[in-house]
Amino acid sequence: MTQQQIMLKSSLDAWYTYIGRADKLFQSFSDEELLKEVAPDRNSAAYLLGHLAAVHDGFFPMYGLGEKLYPQLEEVFIKNPDKSGLPKPSVAELRKAWTEVNSKLAEHFNKYTVDQWLEKHTAVSAEDFQKEPHRNKLNVLLNRTNHLANHYGQLLFLKK
Repeated sequence: MTQQQIMLKSSLDAWYTYIGRADKLFQSFSDEELLKEVAPDRNSAAYLLGHLAAVHDGFFPMYGLGEKLYPQLEEVFIKNPDKSGLPKPSVAELRKAWTEVNSKLAEHFNKYTVDQWLEKHTAVSAEDFQKEPHRNKLNVLLNRTNHLANHYGQLLFLKK
């Protein structure tokens, strides 16, 4: 393996590790438990489930893979806080979105070559990418892995 391949494998392993951990944790909670706040005056676990599904759904347009699968989640779970008063999808719908988004991402991620991971994404201009080639698809994956790990840590507060 080249050093680039090793770095890529390490990055993808971290992503899939946290996807697996979060998935297992979400599955361990009943629908009622997901409606609880992770700490007093904090987000509910269901909100975090919707938030993570919505953020991960953003990979599709950012990576040039097509439109979001669940664009309706953005308004509720990215642009607004948990207690915004906006109607939210059911926990069952959020579980489905989480599973479908991450499953379809895995299909794409597993096919990418090292060179494809190091390409620019759609949120950076060609000019800026020339100056800052580290603003690539892999960088986004690393940031999203950290984001997921942060929320996973919050969700652990609900475990008894």
